[in-house]
Amino acid sequence: MRKIVMLNRVSIDGYFASLNEKTWGMDWFVQDPKVDKAAHKVGDSDTPPDTLILGGTTYRGFERSWVPQLKDPKAPKQMKAVAEELTNMTKVVFSKTLKENDITWENTRLFNGNLAEEVRKLKQAKGAGIMIMGSGTIVQQLANEGLIDEYVFIVTPVVAGEGKPLFKEVKESKLELVETKAFKSGNILLHYKTGK
Repeated sequence: MRKIVMLNRVSIDGYFASLNEKTWGMDWFVQDPKVDKAAHKVGDSDTPPDTLILGGTTYRGFERSWVPQLKDPKAPKQMKAVAEELTNMTKVVFSKTLKENDITWENTRLFNGNLAEEVRKLKQAKGAGIMIMGSGTIVQQLANEGLIDEYVFIVTPVVAGEGKPLFKEVKESKLELVETKAFKSGNILLHYKTGK
């Protein structure tokens, strides 16, 4: 069965995005290429994930941010590499507001049915791992269904004060620590698996 790994940056006070729609919630992130590289190598498989689960808001933000990087000759090499990686992944978008004609990023499928049911099918299907990034509402629902196998947090050295909480209305869940890594940038990577 395929594993689902949630990967999110969070502030010290537990927010995964700011309320600033113009910056798509990333205005307080402390960027560090070493952290990003380490975060994408977590999990107990040598094979990187080939599927990305996104909610509608995160999909729109990712599409606006990453698709232009592919076409920009001045884009930094690392940004272009991430854009290519995300573009090549199968992106599964769960949204009740997006329509098929809103989906323009290649390798993207839209679902607006039962989230837990569709994710269970994804876990049973052939393929490498499945990753969730951003998508707070999706994370919350899947956490409550017990469908997330591993959590990777990049704790950024900021007290945001306000924002979108990652675990709003999520029931208690015991986690087992897999690893921690501290970086000179002040970011800390925390990797947990669910205690089943």
